[in-house]
Amino acid sequence: MDFTTAVATCFRKYADFKGRASQAEFWWWALFNLIASVCLGIIDGRLSLAFTVGTLLPCAAVATRRLHDTNRGGWLQLVGLVPLIGWVLIIVWLTQAPREPNRFNA
Repeated sequence: MDFTTAVATCFRKYADFKGRASQAEFWWWALFNLIASVCLGIIDGRLSLAFTVGTLLPCAAVATRRLHDTNRGGWLQLVGLVPLIGWVLIIVWLTQAPREPNRFNA
């Protein structure tokens, strides 16, 4: 999956928490969010904030689908609320390869 396909897929599945997302889809989306947020922040901080709020739901959705691909529930994103340890765990889970068999087949 390339950059534009991943971004288009994430916008198309704006609030779709079912199914699975590949590593490429998740990380291209994360890169898009980082670049767009930094560029908008250079122009105006309020634009960056508006973009971040506007993409909060698709970020949570693609992270949930990515966790599903590693055979984990999407609610485990809440572990990321724990400083440092939670952040490390989330990054490790999001970088893992897909697991088969998987209970989130879709």
